[in-house]
Amino acid sequence: MSAVEQGEENHAHLMDRTYRYQRHIYDLTRRYYLLGRDRLIDDLHAGPGTTVLEIGCGTGRNLVRAARLFPEARLHGMDISHEMLETAEAAAARQGTKLRFAQGDATRFNPYAAFGVSRFERIYMSYTLSMIPDWHATLAQGVCNLAPGGSLHIVDFGQQERLPRWFRSMLRAWLVQFHVSPRGDLKRVLEALAAKLGAELQFRSLYRGYAWYAVLRLPETLKEAQKNA
Repeated sequence: MSAVEQGEENHAHLMDRTYRYQRHIYDLTRRYYLLGRDRLIDDLHAGPGTTVLEIGCGTGRNLVRAARLFPEARLHGMDISHEMLETAEAAAARQGTKLRFAQGDATRFNPYAAFGVSRFERIYMSYTLSMIPDWHATLAQGVCNLAPGGSLHIVDFGQQERLPRWFRSMLRAWLVQFHVSPRGDLKRVLEALAAKLGAELQFRSLYRGYAWYAVLRLPETLKEAQKNA
């Protein structure tokens, strides 16, 4: 087994251990502090036939909501945790939604092997990058899996820059327990990626910096740079 494969397996085991029991109450508890998820889903505007992929789909909560809003879109979810995918598949079955799931590592996910889809028109990551050690590679892989003119949607923890210091300290201490690390240089990395690809970037701070929200839109005609992202 290569070092990359070993790292993937280790991270998968970590996520399975972390959420083996938490997954049963995950959606009930996270609704109070995973802010901005519904806004992200609403902004997908996924019409009939639109291919959509959620990277780090967790319990499937977001995809179930997307299926209600965009019933004719083609919705897919991937996650590294087998435990989470089990919960996601059960949630989709309860709602009677046609969702497709696959297990994989976001840093080198092959959508064609998993779903028979080469590129997606919408890819989104909801509080995912803060949980993936090599989040730069996850962004690059996400862009490689986007179709020309497609968009990458991200919501994740910000730096709480306009919130009290005591709140920031308390939140960070809580997040560490779940192996979550807010990415302070997310905006800079996305700006560099957008410049490299000739893409349009929208980046905003939500709830006084509690969360950051970004949309990266690729041009209709992609530069050769996408292949090297």
